[in-house]
Amino acid sequence: MKDQLSTRDWLDQGLKALARHGFTALKADRLAKAMGVSRGSFYWHFADVGAFHAALLKRWHEVAAEQIIAEVEAAAPGDQALAVLLRRVFGERLKLETAVRIWASIEPAARAAVQSVDRRRLDYVEHLLRQTGLPADLACTRAQILYWAFLGFALSEQPVLKERHHLILDELSLMALRPVPR
Repeated sequence: MKDQLSTRDWLDQGLKALARHGFTALKADRLAKAMGVSRGSFYWHFADVGAFHAALLKRWHEVAAEQIIAEVEAAAPGDQALAVLLRRVFGERLKLETAVRIWASIEPAARAAVQSVDRRRLDYVEHLLRQTGLPADLACTRAQILYWAFLGFALSEQPVLKERHHLILDELSLMALRPVPR
């Protein structure tokens, strides 16, 4: 049964290995050993390690952007969506985010994937802010500030107390949604 792994199984194992051990763990032998199967299973799904890396980066895009956006859209209408998004992305461990960004510092394909995810996330946050009635230029500016805050959080290894974490998220929401002075 273990030899009946799907492409998705390999990609999900790859994301776990990337988050835990970094991009150097993304080798067929190492992944196969961790999954208890032969390398042949890997090569059944991927022509080579490069093809695996490309598929893995596509899967990361789905997990890191599209799935989160879909969850937010399903969970909250209108201006509540931003609060849901902030709680969601600031409420998880982000080892995978850090690992992909480290990989992107040396690998052009990973860098392109990070840039694509960054653009998608920024566009979505800007869209949410514009839905609240903010003018386009201000929505763009606030989206960038929120995204920089997220990246700082993702790359920081300092834990934040739960009570303080809630206060920070509330303040981010207030700052982002502050009405435009007339």
